[in-house]
Amino acid sequence: MRWYRHLYVGEQAKKRRFAILQSIRREKVRPGVHVIVPAAGPSNLLDILSAAELFHNRFLKREELLILGVGASYEEALEVAARIVSDLYRQTGGFDLNEFLKKNGQR
Repeated sequence: MRWYRHLYVGEQAKKRRFAILQSIRREKVRPGVHVIVPAAGPSNLLDILSAAELFHNRFLKREELLILGVGASYEEALEVAARIVSDLYRQTGGFDLNEFLKKNGQR
C-alpha cells in the first residue's frame, strides 16, 4: 500500500488525521473511515472503499494500491473524491488520472 504524496483528507478526517493514518497502517481500522483509490476497472475514475475492505478483501492487491484520499465517513469520502476530480480536471483539462499523478510526481 502506498500513500499519495499530496494526500487528500476530508475536514473531519483532518481533525484525527494522525490517528486515522496510523490505524490504517496498523490494519486496525476505525468504523466509518473510507479511502479513495484509483479505480480497479476502466469504466470508473476512482473507487471509494471502506478502510476495513483494504484488509478483508482478498482480491485487492494491497501492495500496489495507491491511496489518494481519506474521509472520516462515506459522505466525506464522496466530497474528497469530488475535490480530486475537480483538481484533476483543472490541472489536465481532462480526466486522465495517470497524467495527473505524473504531473504531481507520483508515477
